Amino acid sequence: MVISHSREISISFFYISEPVLSVSGQSESFLSNNVCTFAFANLKKMRRTFIITILLLLSLSATAQQLTLSQCHYLATQSNPTLKAAQERIDAADALLGMAFCQFLPKVDALGTYVWNQKNIHLLSDEQAYDINHIGTTVENDIENSLSDFLASIGVTSPTLAQNVVQNLGGMRLEENLNNMGQKVTDAMNIDMHNIVAGSVTVAQPLYLGGRLSALYRSAQYSRDMQQALGNKVYDGLLIAVDAAYWQYISLQHKQQLAQQYYDLLQNLDSNVVAMVDADVATRGDVTKVRVKLNEARMNLTKADCGLELARLALCQICGLDPNGGYVFVEDSTIATYSPLEHIDIEKICAARDDYRALCDAEGIANQGVRLASAGLLPNVVVTGSYVVSNPNLYNGFQNSFGGMFTAGVAINIPLGHPGDIYALKAAKHKRAETTYQVEESKNLIRLEVNRLNHQLKVANLKLQQAESDLDNAEENLRLADESFEAGVVSSTDLMAAQTAWMKAKTEVLDAEIELRLDHLYLMQATGRIEN
Repeated sequence: MVISHSREISISFFYISEPVLSVSGQSESFLSNNVCTFAFANLKKMRRTFIITILLLLSLSATAQQLTLSQCHYLATQSNPTLKAAQERIDAADALLGMAFCQFLPKVDALGTYVWNQKNIHLLSDEQAYDINHIGTTVENDIENSLSDFLASIGVTSPTLAQNVVQNLGGMRLEENLNNMGQKVTDAMNIDMHNIVAGSVTVAQPLYLGGRLSALYRSAQYSRDMQQALGNKVYDGLLIAVDAAYWQYISLQHKQQLAQQYYDLLQNLDSNVVAMVDADVATRGDVTKVRVKLNEARMNLTKADCGLELARLALCQICGLDPNGGYVFVEDSTIATYSPLEHIDIEKICAARDDYRALCDAEGIANQGVRLASAGLLPNVVVTGSYVVSNPNLYNGFQNSFGGMFTAGVAINIPLGHPGDIYALKAAKHKRAETTYQVEESKNLIRLEVNRLNHQLKVANLKLQQAESDLDNAEENLRLADESFEAGVVSSTDLMAAQTAWMKAKTEVLDAEIELRLDHLYLMQATGRIEN
């Protein structure tokens, strides 16, 4: 943004050159004295000029900054909190769209756990563990008894023979070996569960969820587009508000100048009437009438000054400027005749309107809502894969070491129907029908609004033409009244009436110009072709 300054400062430097004189005697002395006197006088002028320049620089240190309408637009869009909030909603909708897209991607989860247990797990009871731990002793006793019975059955009655055989078997350490083996078995049946560590990494890829994922993604797209359209509507509304405040300020600025001109006219008339009273061609009553009008004009000028300042403060507020910053708003264009629309294509206008597009996006969201509701009645298919690790090792005799494995599977969920899902689908369909009716109603309202604003623009053009014609007549009437008053043909009352009529006509022209501008802006906004 370029900020221009309303005043320029030029500093002039003077240089005095002393002429070379080739004279002698008194003439040389005389000329030399005159040159010195001239130089001293110019030095004094230079000092005075320098002092004035310094004072001028100090007085212009806080130069007012001039702002045009386009600069006001820029400042307002950079500082408006409502517009910033709309941008945040757009960014949030973009983030939700990214989240919806990520639902198509595989979902990876990692799980880790640690558990401490007071007791271990014993798969054998104490009696079973005892029997297994002494299985060698039991087997040896059974062998001795069986051998004794066998020897007795064949007629060998020597008791020492069975003992000798058992002793020979004892040399083979059968009892000890079997008991040790039994101890190992019971130890293996005692699982160390004091410290358990387990973990898994799982990948799940949805294949079909009844159309839920695509509906969610399209809903996010519609939501993002809707927030963008609503943000554009806020932006356009802000520009319209800036235009209205700006042209209100320009209108009051012209009215303030007009009030000043009217006040100057009455002051001049007051001086003339006083002179006429002194010349005995007017009465004191004429002076009183002029003074009454002069007081009214002074009051109107004060009101115009106050109104102009209030309009400036309002424009500073909407542009986000410091009201004490000394900003001056200047008119950067001239009035033009804006023609109304000859043909209204409501379909193109609706397509260009941000609020209508937002309603269409809402209708799209409602359509996807029906798909989401119907997804509850359709089957879901998900593919999963994982790697599981644990300590104790579940895959190698519950050893105190880490062990793992891969798994893969397909999960299919087929809903058999639930009344709640059916009612949810009906509600979604009714919501879709509601948004469809809202879109149709919005189109009718837009058609009505565009036709009304187009008619207002026609009327505004006629008002401006009539006001300009009335102003021409009022200026001619004022000119004739001035000439007649100077010639003494009409009274001061007639001249004040002509001045008042001119003041009113000029005011109506200003009002008609501003009304024409604003009606054109409102029509452009209604047709979706706002001029930035």
